[in-house]
Amino acid sequence: MSFSFLARCCETARSPFSLLGSVRTATKRAGGTVRNHGGSPGKRLGLKKFSDQYVIPGNIIVRQRGTQFHPGQNVRMGRDHTIYATTPGFVRFYKQKWLRADRKFVGVVLQRGEKLPRDETTLGRSRYFGLVDLAALTKSDSSSQTNA
Repeated sequence: MSFSFLARCCETARSPFSLLGSVRTATKRAGGTVRNHGGSPGKRLGLKKFSDQYVIPGNIIVRQRGTQFHPGQNVRMGRDHTIYATTPGFVRFYKQKWLRADRKFVGVVLQRGEKLPRDETTLGRSRYFGLVDLAALTKSDSSSQTNA
């Protein structure tokens, strides 16, 4: 009797399921986890107008988070850091030394061949006021004087 009791104890110790009863096994394979869950739609940031493209007042040139590009001449920055044109002209991108590093600027020039930053000491001030095209006005005045 003692021998059979010992044999039964050793048999139960060998099998881990005999003490627990029945064990459920998986009927489906384990699925992987999802990372980032698809997220939200993109915000459509970036350059909207490129160098030498013609813009009119109000055209968005750059949509950005933070100031990767800083506003130059004839452009303004909105409260969400969007840079937009204030005068009709052509877009120019340029870098300028700012403290220890270079800063990227965006500006608008009135003629296609102009460069930024504009050297106002040699070229004079840019005289666009949004009301009258002075160059066309002087041409029409000179032609009317020659005809009279």
